[in-house]
Amino acid sequence: MPRAGRNYAKLRNCDFGRGQHKHVSSLSPYIRHRLKSEREVVSAAIKTYGLPACEKFVQEVFWRSYFKGWLEHNPHIWQQYKTALNDNLVSLETNNDLKERYNQALAGQTSIACFNHWVLELIETGYLHNHARMWFASIWIFTLKLPWELGADFFMQNLLDGDPASNTLSWRWVAGLHTKGKTYLARPDNIARFTNGRFNPEGQLAKVAEPLIEVENNSPNPKLAQSDMILKEPFLMLIHEDDCMPESLLLENQMQKTQRPAHLIGATATSFRSPLPVDDKVQSFSKGAIMNGVKRLSGDGLIIEEDWGQALIKTCQKIGVKNIVTAYMPIGPSADALATAKPVLSQEGITISQIIRPWDRHIWPYANRGFFKVKKKMASILDELEQQGVQRQLL
Repeated sequence: MPRAGRNYAKLRNCDFGRGQHKHVSSLSPYIRHRLKSEREVVSAAIKTYGLPACEKFVQEVFWRSYFKGWLEHNPHIWQQYKTALNDNLVSLETNNDLKERYNQALAGQTSIACFNHWVLELIETGYLHNHARMWFASIWIFTLKLPWELGADFFMQNLLDGDPASNTLSWRWVAGLHTKGKTYLARPDNIARFTNGRFNPEGQLAKVAEPLIEVENNSPNPKLAQSDMILKEPFLMLIHEDDCMPESLLLENQMQKTQRPAHLIGATATSFRSPLPVDDKVQSFSKGAIMNGVKRLSGDGLIIEEDWGQALIKTCQKIGVKNIVTAYMPIGPSADALATAKPVLSQEGITISQIIRPWDRHIWPYANRGFFKVKKKMASILDELEQQGVQRQLL
């Protein structure tokens, strides 16, 4: 918080190198797993500075929620990405030139020193400064001429905060696919300026960034999901990597004392972030986040790492419940894993209720187009959430 005001607005784009990311929060792994919620972080900033002085910081938090909401409106984009990624992985086996350039990039053995540095920093730490991520993606796509899906997948394998919406749509934005025709070009002078002169790839980078083109998918946007009804019967609470704050989920939805979990269980989907092996640091962080959530509410619990369906059936039968309650799983690996488990659970008469947090319910309806629509509503959304919080405390 001491640097979330005007200091953040002035210096947030500066990447001073590994271990020197002091002008950004570096909270992304914790917010991605909701060990800290967007609402907590934004409320703390506004309480410290007032919205005008920390507006840039708050906007960056809203960008993440915008991306998640946009993907909820356009779930086909996640499926297209997975299909194209698998196609590109197959191409690596038959296209020797592509495979060689891809392997050189992942080994940090290109002729571009800054790019090589970011590859190693990502692999070794699980983190990259956001500006470095933009430069990296631009160089990958427009200078190295590699498929953007392979780069996005490399991030998902190695980022502790690997988020399907933020990562996929940020890469698409750089490529000119998210905002049609608008690309991001990494420039040597910009890199030199914001790395404090550590790097200056003059003459090494593409000078133009022609937007990529894809076949338009005109399928209508689906209606946003709504929170399911929570029955009063005893239930099993499922904690997953998209939301590791079960206690606040219960409070935010005004659940009665009779509506408390009979047991808690955690479920990971981290290994499904990529068809290739996901880094051990990433899997360990995610598993630790889930277990942290389980233990904070119950003191014990089990982690499912593979087949959700059979493990959930076994646990429900053991504790004698037919209902499972969980925080809503947005588009991504967790939602994919749940979709596979649901038919198996249904055969055993087990129902799953997904609860959408007020933060998401208020922002996602405005996330069906560009970010400006969300930005325009930002102050009123925060006011509405504050009023609801006061009302809940009075109740």
